[in-house]
Amino acid sequence: MILLGLTGSIGMGKSTTTAMFADRGALIWNADEAVHRLYARGGAAVEPVGAAFPGVVVDGAVDRTRLAEALGRDDQAFRRLEAIVHPLVAQGRADDLVAARDAGVKLAVLDIPLLFETGGDAAVDAVVVVSAPAEVQAERVLARPGMTRERFEAILARQTPDAEKRARADFVVDTGQGLEAARRQVDEIVGTVLSEGWTPPRRTLPETTKRRH
Repeated sequence: MILLGLTGSIGMGKSTTTAMFADRGALIWNADEAVHRLYARGGAAVEPVGAAFPGVVVDGAVDRTRLAEALGRDDQAFRRLEAIVHPLVAQGRADDLVAARDAGVKLAVLDIPLLFETGGDAAVDAVVVVSAPAEVQAERVLARPGMTRERFEAILARQTPDAEKRARADFVVDTGQGLEAARRQVDEIVGTVLSEGWTPPRRTLPETTKRRH
């Protein structure tokens, strides 16, 4: 099974690109959806997050609005939250990928916004970065309801700069050229990684998710 890590900064068109990979038959594992499950009633993160941030659990689930307020009051809060959530996400991802491999899935795409920031790029065969010109990115993000320039800048400050992501990528999908151009780029990537004899550029892979020959 081939593992592609897909990432991109806010407003770059990552969700649209992920859907294009799904259209090509790839299994999609989404980090944000995994976190939502962890925060939901009965989720593994509810108890430890509630203990670390009193008052954020409501009716047995993490209230994301209250959690955001708690994070805004403490400069070190994000690190405490990440120390709780990231290991749980990683374990869930490993379990899901073992099941996918055993089911005969040929290509899995890990949709992880903070792929580089969390070291997830070390656990995939190749990294796909979704990108677009800065002016296109800003136009998309600032058009979102409730988004401000200040909030946009704060989000960017927590993410690896786009130029660095592109430099570290094995493949880049430029969504600034339009949907059809992006789709052609996705088609080319899928064709490349599933071709006979393709050699994954990243080799530091966990035993449970390595490509089987």
